[in-house]
Amino acid sequence: MFARKVIQFSAPTLARANFFSSVSTPTINQGLEGILIAETAISNVDGKKGELIYAGFLLEEVIARKSSYEDVLYLLLRKKFPTEHEGKEFSAELANRRKLSKEIFSLVDQLPNDIDYMDALRTGMSALGHEIDTAWPPTEDQTMSIVAKAPTILSQVYRKKMNLPTVQPLSNLSHVANYMHMLTGKIPVSIHDAAYIRALEVYFITTIEHGMNASTFTARVSTSTETDMLSAIVAAISTLKGPLHGGAPSEVDEMLDEIGSIENAEPWLRNAIESGNKLMGFGHRVYKTYDPRAKALQDVVATLPSDNNKQLELSRHVEEVAVRLLQEYKPGRNLYPNVEFGAAAVLRAVGLPKELYPATFAISRVGGWCTHVLEQSKKNRLMRPSAVYTGMWPAASKVEDKKVIPIAKI
Repeated sequence: MFARKVIQFSAPTLARANFFSSVSTPTINQGLEGILIAETAISNVDGKKGELIYAGFLLEEVIARKSSYEDVLYLLLRKKFPTEHEGKEFSAELANRRKLSKEIFSLVDQLPNDIDYMDALRTGMSALGHEIDTAWPPTEDQTMSIVAKAPTILSQVYRKKMNLPTVQPLSNLSHVANYMHMLTGKIPVSIHDAAYIRALEVYFITTIEHGMNASTFTARVSTSTETDMLSAIVAAISTLKGPLHGGAPSEVDEMLDEIGSIENAEPWLRNAIESGNKLMGFGHRVYKTYDPRAKALQDVVATLPSDNNKQLELSRHVEEVAVRLLQEYKPGRNLYPNVEFGAAAVLRAVGLPKELYPATFAISRVGGWCTHVLEQSKKNRLMRPSAVYTGMWPAASKVEDKKVIPIAKI
């Protein structure tokens, strides 16, 4: 029998329910805010408090420990920081998996020069099925290979597009330092190099994981079908490609380019605010206070040696002026720099081409995606939400009340 009255259910009960309701105006949560789809021990995002927790540690604690990207990946996988010995072993194992087969290199060489970097990365990652065991269920071993090879694929796509010779990965460099080495062909050796590599590493750490965002949700939905880990990662890359998810740092970069100089910053920003235009890189859908990722990136940008780096000086100045003007024009709105502004500041200072921003975001987030794939697979259930039917009903339909709609069908 169909239910004919409105019943209040707890979230777990509603998630298991399989029934119809005669409510004529059901609530549709199109953006899925507040919908619980899993339990997770990986991370927690608290927008009201401005907290981001990685497996029991605040992001600020993670950064203060001088953690490497490898350390944070280990934390997300095993829910503890590695000892010195464990960290060395883990980093060495990751480094030993960086090289690509001749077949993958050949595939990269055959990609058209005008291909988008995200498309190229997605293609290369998909092809890794040629050399990685992708059997179900997903494993940590698969994770290590996927995370290790992603920067190699992207950097070789870049070198090919720039008509530069191939650069092989080096096992004695960190994950992030090796990425820059493969892009530039240079080995970072100076204190100046180390400062900029650390800034990029903080960027990788702040973007490795961020709760049930669109691309992570995509990876988990894919995994719920018991597809292989690589397929779930490719699906996540496709989702991250969307400009509403992974493109914001590039938009910040374009804004900074349009501002052009320190002298033009305040007039440009005032005009933008007074015209009702959104300042790219300020405000966040979740955080209602200072985004902790933005704070971590702001702090590391402040430590970078200027060395007449005009890009860095402009980013610092625009942030300072924008925060002051937003408080002046929109008091009480709590519009602070978000991770996209901090990311653009770091990536510009490091000298990364803006065309690489989204794909660099992707190779940092691969680690987080993989941990979610592993977690989903251990307590899996095929995700099967429902929608409200608003089309015409056939005359032969046996549904008595044409307003009756499925609330949940699992």
